[in-house]
Amino acid sequence: MSDSVVELRAVSKAFGDKVVLDSVDLAVRRGEVLVILGGSGSGKSVSLRHMNGLTHPDSGEVFVEGVEVSRLAEEELVPVRRKVGMLFQMGALFDSMTVFENVAFSLWEHTKMTEAEVAARVQEVLGFVNLGPEVMPLLPSSLSGGMKKRVSLARTIALAPDVLLYDEPTTGLDPVTSMTINRLIVDLNTRLATTSVVVTHDIASALFVADRIAFLEKGRFAFVGTPDEARRSEVAALRAFLAAEEAAPA
Repeated sequence: MSDSVVELRAVSKAFGDKVVLDSVDLAVRRGEVLVILGGSGSGKSVSLRHMNGLTHPDSGEVFVEGVEVSRLAEEELVPVRRKVGMLFQMGALFDSMTVFENVAFSLWEHTKMTEAEVAARVQEVLGFVNLGPEVMPLLPSSLSGGMKKRVSLARTIALAPDVLLYDEPTTGLDPVTSMTINRLIVDLNTRLATTSVVVTHDIASALFVADRIAFLEKGRFAFVGTPDEARRSEVAALRAFLAAEEAAPA
């Protein structure tokens, strides 16, 4: 597809005898929020990790902005990962670094910004995730779960990537904090003109943020379409997911 930013083409991946992805195709359209949905162990995060070269396919190809990346060496993946930022499930902040140092780290490593420019950029991206300069001297251990996710997100967007990958961004968060993260995903995708891929098993989050949903079942994408199309889908496992969400207590 000409408007695709990321594509998986006939990608297969197995770990031992377990086939996780079975010759899957997926195209992520420029500017959209695509949610990869599925049960635990269905291959959602494995799909995501193919998109920035953290996982390599056993067969098939992965394209980012038209460049095949699945066979690149680590040093060749550096510019790819500048284009494709990832928010890890647990945040992956450096415990011994302050919030400022965590967010500034990639700027120090990958740009020639002056210290003044780095400081201004750190404050700017913290503002994007609704955090003020007062958090900059804090260590991650003093932050709530939701604040850690927001600091991790600020660090992810510091280098202005074209694509944002979110691995279970609301896991472990209470409903109010989860909705804060959901709103940030939508807001940042618009404000920063990025393309986002969100992995989740949380139906409420998926329906809130998604322009399209890709549903993984038994190693294949059994459904790809809009949230409205998902609600009308005849895919039994997807219908069961949606029914479970509707039946959940308020």
